[in-house]
Formats: sequence, C-alpha cells, structure tokens
Amino acid sequence: MELGALTKSFGGEIATDNSSLDTFSHDYSIFEVRPQAVVFPKNTADVEKLVRFASENKKAGEGVSLTGRSAGTDMSGGPLSESVVVEFTKHFNHIREIGGDYVVVEPGVYFRDLEKELNKRGLLYPAYPASKDLCAVGGMINNNSGGEKTLQYGKTEDYVLGLYVVLADGREHYLEPLSGEKLKAKLNEKSFEGDIYRKLYKLIETNYETIKAAKPQVSKNSAGYALWNVCPPAGEAGDKKTFDITKLIVGSQGTLGLLTAVKLRLVKAKKYNRLLVIFSKTLEPIPALVEKLLTFGPESIESYDDKTLKLAVKFLPAMLKLMKGSIIKLMFQFVPEAMMLLRGGLPKIVLLVSVASDDESELTEKMKRIEAAAKKSPVQVRLVKSEAEAEKYWTIRRQSFNLLHSHVKGMDAAAFVDDIIVKPEYMPEFLPQVNAIMDRYKDKLLYTIAGHPGNGNFHIIPLADLKDKETREIIPKVTEEIYRLVFKYHGSITAEHNDGLIRTPYLKEMYGDKVIALFEETKKIFDPLGIFNPGKKVGGSLEYSLAHIKNPSV
Repeated sequence: MELGALTKSFGGEIATDNSSLDTFSHDYSIFEVRPQAVVFPKNTADVEKLVRFASENKKAGEGVSLTGRSAGTDMSGGPLSESVVVEFTKHFNHIREIGGDYVVVEPGVYFRDLEKELNKRGLLYPAYPASKDLCAVGGMINNNSGGEKTLQYGKTEDYVLGLYVVLADGREHYLEPLSGEKLKAKLNEKSFEGDIYRKLYKLIETNYETIKAAKPQVSKNSAGYALWNVCPPAGEAGDKKTFDITKLIVGSQGTLGLLTAVKLRLVKAKKYNRLLVIFSKTLEPIPALVEKLLTFGPESIESYDDKTLKLAVKFLPAMLKLMKGSIIKLMFQFVPEAMMLLRGGLPKIVLLVSVASDDESELTEKMKRIEAAAKKSPVQVRLVKSEAEAEKYWTIRRQSFNLLHSHVKGMDAAAFVDDIIVKPEYMPEFLPQVNAIMDRYKDKLLYTIAGHPGNGNFHIIPLADLKDKETREIIPKVTEEIYRLVFKYHGSITAEHNDGLIRTPYLKEMYGDKVIALFEETKKIFDPLGIFNPGKKVGGSLEYSLAHIKNPSV
C-alpha cells in the first residue's frame, strides 16, 4: 500500500512505525491484528480524503480498507485491521453543542469527559456502558452499547437523533429519521445517498416478513444489522411511517461508513438515587426475586458473582485508586467483604438495585417497600446509606473487567462468551447450564460472571493462558456449547458488545442463510467496494479469528 499520494494532502498524522502498529494491533479482545498504518484525521475533510483514497486504491486492485477506532476498549476485535486504522480520539474529541435535551458530540470524546459536562447541567445520557470511565462515544454508537440504566431507559439506538457519517462516496452526510414529504424527496433524490435509501427501502419492504421474524426476542441485541428497526411496513405504521436509517448505522461497527459526529437525545437527571444491595448464597432465588423487583420499576438491576468480589478484595489497592475519597476511609468500606472472605462466606451473587426519583420522600418509601419485598427471599439485604458506600459497589461492578485486563499476570482476560442474553424468565433453567459448561473447563478457565439480570444479559469473562495451545483450542468448544444453549432459549449471542472478529462467524447459525444474505446485500448497498472494516458483521471466518488470537505459543 503506497501512502505517498495521501500524505501530500492529508492534514492529520500518519503513523507506520513499529510502536504505533504494535499499539493498534490490540483492543480489549483476545485478538492481535497488525495494521499497515494508523491515521489520525484532523477534520472531516481528512476523513473524506481517506475514503476517496481507499476507493481509488481498491478500484486499482489494492487491498486497502478503513477501520474506525476510538478508545480501543472493544472486546470483540471490532477496531482491528490488517490495513488502515482510522483513530478518532486525537482530533475528533470535541463536544460541539449541548442543548436543553440534546448534545452534538464527536466520536473521539471520552464518555467520562462528556458526563462531566452533562452533570454540570443536570443532564443525563443514560445508555452508557459499565466501561463509562474508559470508553469513547464512537465505540458506544458503533456497538449500540447499553449498560446499567438500560433496564429503564433503553440502549444507544433509542437516543440517536442524527448521525454525521462519511459514506463510500467520500462525502459527509447527515442521516436522521425521515417521514412524509422528506422521505419521499430522499427516495427521489438522484445522489449516492438517494440510491442507498431506494435500495434499502426496497430490500426491507420486499423481505419484511423474513426480517421481522429474524429479530431476536430479547430486550437488547447488537448481533447483525438491525434491519427490523429501520422501517415498519405501511400496514403496521399507518400515516406515521418513518424510515430511520440511523437504526441501521448504530451498531454497524463502522462497516457502513465512518462516523464523524452524532446528535444524542438527553434526559433530565433525577435528583435522588438510592441503592439496595442483595447478597445470595445461591443462584436459586434470584430469577423469582428479579421478577418481583421489576414490578417496582428500578433504574437498574446489576449483578456480579463471588469470583468478581474476590477479585476486588485481591486487587484492593487498585480498586481504591478508582474510587473517590480518602484511602483510609475507603479501606474501611471493604471491611465487611474482607471479613466474609476470611470466613469463607462470600455470597454466590450480589445484586445492585438502583432506584431514582425527583421526590425524596417518595423514593424513601419505595425503597422501604423494595427492601421488605427482597427480605421475603432467602437473601441478605443492605440498604446503602451513603454515596461513598454506593460508589464501592458500583466500582466493583464497572471495573471488574478492567482489573482482570490490567492486573492479572501470566493470564489474559479472555472475552469470548462475554455478552449473552435470554429472556429473564429463562434464568432458572439457563444460568445453571451456563455454569455447568464453564465448570467443565475450570482447569483452564477461571471465570467471573457479571451482568444485567433484569434484562437476562450476562457477561462471562474467563481468565486464560492464551499462550497455552490447549487453552486456545478450548475457546471455540466453549463458545459453541454456550451459543447452542443461547439459541435453545431464543436469545442473542451479543446484547451490547457487538460481533467483531469473535461473533461474526456465528451469525449464520443465529440467523440462517436467508437473513445473512440480506446482511450481505445491506453491506453492498452502503459499501460496494468493501472498504469499511471488512470481516465484521459479514464475510468473517472462524479460521481467521482463531488464527489471530494473541500470544500464540512459539
């Protein structure tokens, strides 16, 4: 690949040194893929030049592609490429505008920085993931992220008002929901964007029954292309038919274009929050308890297991650094957990039940009722009284993967069955079978489970020695067993982490040949030359993925 022609007109930086290539060969996944170059576009004009450069080289027979990347915390291998990685955090890191109920923000903005600005205004973007202190907006949009408040507020797809995207014609377009005369005008527009609308409209209308039937029957899904969310048929929509192309771009993992900015809907933050912590020695009472808790309308029901709690105690100094306040005071916050560990009495699972309201007395009364309802189950209950104590539990939940990723020596935090989801009512049957599968491989995989039991969504993060050949051979075996179980209960293999290298090879088993063919046609409509993040969503192979697991034995 010859970058000389691009260098002459490119305003940003281009890196081909070994250090840069090594850095961008990894994300938070189990993979290692070395790019040929990393580019740091300075502005939209640079992104447009990149797309035109890639298109021209692809037409000339060169294997050039563009893979967008923000914070690099993706757990699926989504931002990894053998060609050109387009890095957005260096220059596309501006909050362009904050309104009363919206924000326009660039993909390289770290969510923690956006959150600080929103907090000043009493505003909330509620679809943030557990990695909110690490991730950037671009990854959240491209993965259709969700998190602890998704139970009440929904996912990223529910908050996107419009997208600025450089499409395959090498021009930035503003994409938003269209209806009525605006939709009619767009469908008649003689342009690259107009062609996309016409072809996509026809594809969905012609195949709607197949598409509708393919939609996973769970509350969260990031697997495949969300064609079912773009446009309802006329008979179902009546006069309010809306064609919302953003529903397709969100969660497409940069395979349809390069995101340059997004307009997000915001909500007013509630004035008061309370947290109830539930400890259970077994998993048995949890499904029925969660069902009971849902009737109170909590903002979130989060969970983590005993292995995660042990991890927090083991890496206590690192945990304390992530929390706010005096180190000495914070250490005392962990005394109850340390005592439980010494007595060998750690709970099997911990639930965090968060409730918010603008009325403090109403919230206090509701928490009393929730506490009373929880105590009817064979569990221990603690109504958290201070923000500092609540911060402890939230830090354990949010930072568990980061602690595994950063502090365990000689082993890797191996995210490969990390985002499964089924309907919550299946939990009594489903979870014990998941544990049974993982326990069969306990000699090679030490795993933790955290997640969102209110949605039936669980994150399994094993610790594994990826230098060990036998361990690497176990990965597809465990994956296939877990996914067969997910399919048995009509779930999804990824609720919010997306497909990337790790799950794209399993999409055919999840959706079937007809739907995969529609995904492939969708990709061609947007990206006829295949320049955007190839091998993700469509065209990926298990052989390629397994060959690129990091730390291969020598």
